[in-house]
Amino acid sequence: MKRSLSFQIFVYVAITAITFALLFPFFVAISTSLKDIKEVYMNPTYWIPKRLAWENFSHLWEKYPMAQYFLNSLYVASGATLLTMIFCIPAAYAFARLRFPGRKFLLFTLLVVQMFSPIIVVIALYKIMVLLHLIDKLSSLVIVNAVFTLAFSTWMMNGYFDTIPKEIEEAAMIDGCSRLQIMTRITLPIAMPGVVTVVIYTFIAAWNEFMFALTFISTTEKRPLTLGLYNFIGRWTVQWHYLMAAALLALIPVIILFMLIEKQLVSGLAGGAVKG
Repeated sequence: MKRSLSFQIFVYVAITAITFALLFPFFVAISTSLKDIKEVYMNPTYWIPKRLAWENFSHLWEKYPMAQYFLNSLYVASGATLLTMIFCIPAAYAFARLRFPGRKFLLFTLLVVQMFSPIIVVIALYKIMVLLHLIDKLSSLVIVNAVFTLAFSTWMMNGYFDTIPKEIEEAAMIDGCSRLQIMTRITLPIAMPGVVTVVIYTFIAAWNEFMFALTFISTTEKRPLTLGLYNFIGRWTVQWHYLMAAALLALIPVIILFMLIEKQLVSGLAGGAVKG
């Protein structure tokens, strides 16, 4: 009994310590975003601002084109997510249901693609975008983000399609459904939790992307949010209060996405269990 109690205490203490360690950067970000520039660089520093500088958030919209940055990021993330879903769903379904030579080799090739860092091919991609006349266009970021999330998204969807019983599709074939009708009307609704997972993964990956945006985009009005945050990092100083405030605002769309998709994820899991 003593061992059990001591073990529970250890678990609670460990969970509390880990939670504190994970949330501490967010606390620092919130604290810094509510300080003025003098308090940020005050030595010794303190965690609780003496005066809550709420005007930092309003100054972001007045002094910088934050609204345009948000719209650009939303366009890139949404476009990349849509493009990835258009290609990964049919590809994953083909891997899961069709048997053809080299199938397993191609599946493992998808994972091999994910092993390489995008920075390895950034110069080659830049030359390709120059040839396609896509430099300084948001469409270049949509394409590149979709390409780099397509492999892992296909792998995830393939794994989810594999869990769906084939007997459901065989019964639909007896009723006269084509392979395309089976995929869109039967298999895809059951696989909705997997679709939601891929949507979240792709959207967040495109929303947080920085390297390709820095490489391909040069016009200020076309910068996504991640590149817009770079405005607050100067040669001699960093505007930490604006940078932290903008970073917190950048979390809002992702949080909203999770809140909107959470219900669909739960209902999709329940629906998949019933239909399976």
